[in-house]
Amino acid sequence: MENSIFIGGGGPDYGEAQGLTLKYANRHGLVAGATGTGKTVTLQILAEGFSNAGVPVFLSDVKGDLSGLAASGTADFKLHEAFMKRAATIGFDDYSYAAFPVTFWDLFGKQGHPVRTTISEMGPLLVSRLLELSEAQEGILNIAFRLADEEGLPLLDLKDLQALLVWVGERRKDLSLRYGNISVQSIGAIQRRLLVLENQGAAEFFGEPALELSDIMRTDDLGRGQINILAADTLMASPRLYATFLLWLLSELFEELPEVGDPDKPKLVFFFDEAHLLFDDAPKALVDKVEQVARLIRSKGVGVYFITQNPADVPEDILGQLGNRFQHALRAFTAKDRKNLRLAAETYRENPRFDTEDAIREVGVGEAVTSMLMKKGIPGVVERTLIRPPSSQLGPLTDAVRQEVIKTSPVAGKYETRVDRKSAYEMLKQRSETAAKEAEVAEAQEEDVSAAEREYKAGRRYSGGRVSRSSSRRIGSPRKTQSFGEAMTKMVVKELTGTTGRRLVRGILGGLFKGR
Repeated sequence: MENSIFIGGGGPDYGEAQGLTLKYANRHGLVAGATGTGKTVTLQILAEGFSNAGVPVFLSDVKGDLSGLAASGTADFKLHEAFMKRAATIGFDDYSYAAFPVTFWDLFGKQGHPVRTTISEMGPLLVSRLLELSEAQEGILNIAFRLADEEGLPLLDLKDLQALLVWVGERRKDLSLRYGNISVQSIGAIQRRLLVLENQGAAEFFGEPALELSDIMRTDDLGRGQINILAADTLMASPRLYATFLLWLLSELFEELPEVGDPDKPKLVFFFDEAHLLFDDAPKALVDKVEQVARLIRSKGVGVYFITQNPADVPEDILGQLGNRFQHALRAFTAKDRKNLRLAAETYRENPRFDTEDAIREVGVGEAVTSMLMKKGIPGVVERTLIRPPSSQLGPLTDAVRQEVIKTSPVAGKYETRVDRKSAYEMLKQRSETAAKEAEVAEAQEEDVSAAEREYKAGRRYSGGRVSRSSSRRIGSPRKTQSFGEAMTKMVVKELTGTTGRRLVRGILGGLFKGR
């Protein structure tokens, strides 16, 4: 099928061959179905098709099965026989095995190249979502980000944000007059959430060198799009971190990529597996942002495909923007399941040959109910489709093969060494130390002045009593405009006036970094 990705089709009980037209591939899509119905294979053949078309792909590997994209298909006789039979049934005449260009990524840096971003790049909205902050706590975080911008304090990693929050807490009385109430309890709650996040391994995610988008939008020497696979099996133990990272990456693509209108094929295709994690308990502001990004990012040439068990997991406003549908079997064991099944069927353009609701319930493993966008972006009639077999290996790579792919990657060595440049933590520490030294010097000078004044007063005394002011004027040389004591007093006041601000800063910051 010219200018399209072959999905599957044929057989006596099925409709015409189905293909995903590249021109409409950036109109987004949905891959849904119960566990074990074939969503992973559908994701695999879509990644293969986009790569062959020269389109880079980014996807998350939740179960570890998608790493097989980096190796050629299986030599297992039984599986080979089944694949060849399926290919013949659906008319996939040029079916063959092949490996694809793959780059492995891992937020923890163990099963792929490390992925990092900075606190500043993620921004207060996503950090608040990651930490599950209340509205009041999110407000304080916004104040902290605002002050970091005003004071020129780069927020790169977790220790920068932790130090900044301590600084905000010390200045809270003055800041509350400007920004509203800042409570110690709220700052403490944020710090505890940061500690939990750090214990989960997120400290490795925040820092530099940060991921460059150009590194996930590569093509190989043959013009095939690079398939970027994020190792997510361990990451799924921190579902909020997983969802926030993917949303951040989607937001970065939206912010940085130029407008391209309606290209002949996407610039990048982004697969968001376990999509329900993005929307579970999400505040309306975040859902609105996702909807905005999904609506507008297609003009940047990016197609977004949500993978989930049930279409009901995706908010209706976003679901309505997903034009290319791959619906695997849904089970209906409860009244709620039956309602969701009926709603899923109602989103398709009806086919008079069969009942869509029955088809979604009855399709087997490796089959799907599909609907692709046609000419002028009109949804096609729903069809029952036999999904084509994958050309790459079905199942995960061995650890040895995976490590070899990582070593020969085009970005090998670029992100492995962490960089810790001067940022908010170091700058606040330097301010604290400087202010403390200046305050110590000022206190020493104050003590010297007090000692000199005491000596002067002692020198004015005689053994029998105090010399009168008039006598002292006659004994000394001509009358002066002010006494030595008065001069010393003025000098002390002047000195204190110059150091009060510095001593106040020392009071604010002096204990900030003790014990570090």
